[in-house]
Amino acid sequence: MKWEETEKTDFVVALDIGTTKVCAIVGRRNDLKQVEILGFGRVAGDGVQRGVVTNIDKTVKAIEEAVQKAERQIGKSIDRVNVGIAGQHIASRQNHGMITREDDIAEITQLDIDELITSMRKLPLKPGEEILHIIPQDFAVDDEWGITEPIGMCGTRLGANFHIITCQKLASKNIMRCVEKANLKVTGLTLEPIASSASVLTEADRREGVVLVDIGGGTTDITIFADGVISHTCVLPFGGDVITSDVRQVFQITPADAEDLKTKFGNALASEAASNRYIRIANRRGQQHTEISEAHLAEVIEVRMEEILRYIDFQISLSNVRDRLQGGIVLTGGGSLLKNIDKLTEFFTGIPTRIGLPVEHLAQGYDSELSSPIFATSIGLLIGGIDTAERISLNPNLAQEMEREDTKAESDLLASGPSALEKASSSSVNGHGEVTSAKEPVQGFFSRAQSKIVTNLKTWFEADEDPDMV
Repeated sequence: MKWEETEKTDFVVALDIGTTKVCAIVGRRNDLKQVEILGFGRVAGDGVQRGVVTNIDKTVKAIEEAVQKAERQIGKSIDRVNVGIAGQHIASRQNHGMITREDDIAEITQLDIDELITSMRKLPLKPGEEILHIIPQDFAVDDEWGITEPIGMCGTRLGANFHIITCQKLASKNIMRCVEKANLKVTGLTLEPIASSASVLTEADRREGVVLVDIGGGTTDITIFADGVISHTCVLPFGGDVITSDVRQVFQITPADAEDLKTKFGNALASEAASNRYIRIANRRGQQHTEISEAHLAEVIEVRMEEILRYIDFQISLSNVRDRLQGGIVLTGGGSLLKNIDKLTEFFTGIPTRIGLPVEHLAQGYDSELSSPIFATSIGLLIGGIDTAERISLNPNLAQEMEREDTKAESDLLASGPSALEKASSSSVNGHGEVTSAKEPVQGFFSRAQSKIVTNLKTWFEADEDPDMV
């Protein structure tokens, strides 16, 4: 992962490269620790499919247009951005690490925690993977587990359970290539579900346990918190676009008309739609008008939404924290604007559900358009970028240290020979941090169900190749 040292400026810029839109948003943190929005630019985009860049030129053009719009609003030039990443290539695992301290009398400091986190970068990975995030869940001091804040304590051994998120190098490199071709530098790369949680959730939500579901155009991002920490992350390779595609195919209309139907008249609950109301669509080829029943439209939407919710519910079960979700499910992203989607989600999963708006941490005076769930990821990336900039300002060597850690971990893995890569390809880490061989038979309902789901989703993974992509 390439990290650029953040220069001292009075603002931070986030860049959200989505399936249906590209958004650049500029902001800063005020003296009240709230985020002030200084400007933003949003343009339509079609160079990304299901979170993965499929057309470099189209993506670069959309980035340039979005950044130019933001520059006109703030009256300054933009040269570096904090970028989001998603897609079906995202994977996560649980692992634990332990270090031995030389001085067991000295208090544990942040440097000790950083050393422990750095040790996780030496984990063997599958070929083509790289670590995106290393998130501590809880700590142990001299085998006493369940410690949330070890700084200030004394002990010989410091350990932690980690949630480790990986991505494919090619996917991240293509994103960074697009940004660099737009004459911008990347200050950080953040998993989009984590970014969305930063803008929508409060600390109380995380402590109570909550499932954040960000339904975008091409992907559905899931982040599950329990006891204040991330316990599970997942990116499903479909979102609102598949609903639009269903509407288009069922009613034989254009994609633009299908999207308008979904957003203006769509309903996630067929039982709530009026059976005697019809929408008339003008035929662009001189033929008769097409009339569509609102109830029939809702039936098409509900069937697809139930399928998406089935995968979401499956991921909640995989997390093993269903009984600790007092905060319920929070829906955000453009897909959450679908009428009655919260009711359908609550009915299907049995978990209380609400719509989350990305305004929890914003200062007064922001553009009302930004209160839409559509901007959850964009504002979350901005918050994350501000946090990183503040950390680097306190420790100017942090950016270089992070880059050196990534380079050293990659060199160590290559120096260990092909056996390490083979081991990474044939093994995985279970929820207890134990290494299990892929050759061993895996039992249980959820393992079989997951295999079936992956098989059924193969068609979603197909994307046209761009000759300019690495």
